[in-house]
Amino acid sequence: MEKQVLVFITDGFADWEASYITTELNSPETGYRVKTIAIDKQPKVSMGGLRVLPDYDLADHPSLAEIAMLIIPGGTGWREEHNQQASRIVAQCVEHDVPIAAICDATTFLANHGFLENNKHTGNMLETMKEGAPNYRGDRLYVHAQSVSDGNVITANGSAAVEFSRHILERLGVMQGEQLEQWYDIFKKGYIQQ
Repeated sequence: MEKQVLVFITDGFADWEASYITTELNSPETGYRVKTIAIDKQPKVSMGGLRVLPDYDLADHPSLAEIAMLIIPGGTGWREEHNQQASRIVAQCVEHDVPIAAICDATTFLANHGFLENNKHTGNMLETMKEGAPNYRGDRLYVHAQSVSDGNVITANGSAAVEFSRHILERLGVMQGEQLEQWYDIFKKGYIQQ
């Protein structure tokens, strides 16, 4: 049975930050199926203008046993009050050991709700995280890196979609070792290196 990987979207979500990973995970041979979730089932429009109708909302989503991972792209919506209710599904994932992967301003959202206080993590910059997340208390575990994977938490800064995807592919067992490094090299450096 396929497990679902949920991608949490808001109006203004950064569509490119999850595009590398969703394409790979949605391949039939992976055993995963990518679905979208939002605070409600109203269409969400990405920063790039893509209009997406969420598969699920906070009141109606698969059981946590069916969810392999929650991926949270960044974007312009994570500091808006109505999107803070997304912390409910994050808390449920933490409680049930479902891995969480957040990139860009979604890391600031996690920080503000106390989800980065027990794992090494990164974000756009420590100063930015402190500014955008007044409740943040995890700065002792902040790592200045493109992407960090620690336990059930993967975080990345906004320029690290490829590194972020590499950590997710590895964590979900979709690619390992040389195959994963070849994938990373292609998307990071290209087929033709000059």
